[in-house]
Amino acid sequence: MDKENKLKIRPENSCKWDEVSLGEVMLRLDPGFSRIKTARMFQVWEGGGEYNVARGLSKCFGLKTAVVTGFVENEVGYLLKDLISQGGVDYSYSKWLPFDGIGRNARIGLNFTEKGFGIRGSIGVSDRGYSASSQLKSGDIDWEKIFKKDGARWFHTGGIFAALSKESPGLIIEAMKCAKENGVAISYDLNFRPSLWKENGGSAKAIEVNRNIAQYVDVMIGNEEDFTKALGFEVENLDKNISKIDPANFKKMIKKCIGVYPNFKAVATTLRAVKSANFNDWGAVLYYDGEFYEAKMQENLEIFDRVGGGDSFASGLIYGFLSGKDPGKIVEYGAAHGALAMTTPGDTSMASLKEVEKIVGGGGARIDR
Repeated sequence: MDKENKLKIRPENSCKWDEVSLGEVMLRLDPGFSRIKTARMFQVWEGGGEYNVARGLSKCFGLKTAVVTGFVENEVGYLLKDLISQGGVDYSYSKWLPFDGIGRNARIGLNFTEKGFGIRGSIGVSDRGYSASSQLKSGDIDWEKIFKKDGARWFHTGGIFAALSKESPGLIIEAMKCAKENGVAISYDLNFRPSLWKENGGSAKAIEVNRNIAQYVDVMIGNEEDFTKALGFEVENLDKNISKIDPANFKKMIKKCIGVYPNFKAVATTLRAVKSANFNDWGAVLYYDGEFYEAKMQENLEIFDRVGGGDSFASGLIYGFLSGKDPGKIVEYGAAHGALAMTTPGDTSMASLKEVEKIVGGGGARIDR
């Protein structure tokens, strides 16, 4: 990789926002230690693959972030707005849709998610049809104001939003073109969700859509299976249950990606070997400037709530780039933030920068008092 292909990031003092995300934000209904099908009570969180990144950058890393999403003008929409406000993320560029009285035309999406335990894996059930965010389309958002007039250093979106409707990929590409014209770094998390593509062509359609988007991406992010199921790049010797991880095989796959998409300035993937719902081996690989960098593999990492670990990896990675860290540290910040996010409930990170840096520095879990 030559020097001209390194990631160029706008200076902080030239932009209103450090990072802007495009994606749906849902209400997560969490039954705690119970099951969805037997619960009598749910705790409510806000969450969404792209929003979680903006929130992590705001709450953990202290950066200025915004989310572009869809709301409905009713009490549920106002609840979601309030939760996003508590996350320190601006939503002023988002689009509000009128409420028709029953949610036939537009609604706020729901996500029922239960934590797994032992041999029982986590389960997520989406209830997001006709959501406000799925109806966003090209021409709805003033990207010139966001990226040129106000200014942003980084733009992030992903495969979850791309799967919401036939119009969603077009909006993503519209945003990316404007971002690129204004010198904004662009990241994309493949985030393959079988349920979202089930009635829309499955993995084959996801690959078609994501390969079209990929040509505009600077930093491509994924997990152990995303690059295969959402972008069409096979990882050698990966068993069906991903019970063992060999980083060398992922490095081979990443090199294939770079060969097909020379516009990728960085490629990052989390490495998770699932031993049980509560114990995973957790690590990550970053390819940047012609070299590979590996985060220290955390074996038998204890998991409280695995949802959002990949999003928090992405926000730690982005923070590393925005703060000018060297590549070896960048991937460690991502892996540490992702690991910490899985020690608390909900989709979003409750970690602090101090806690992340403690893990990056090799710190353990001794009491801090």
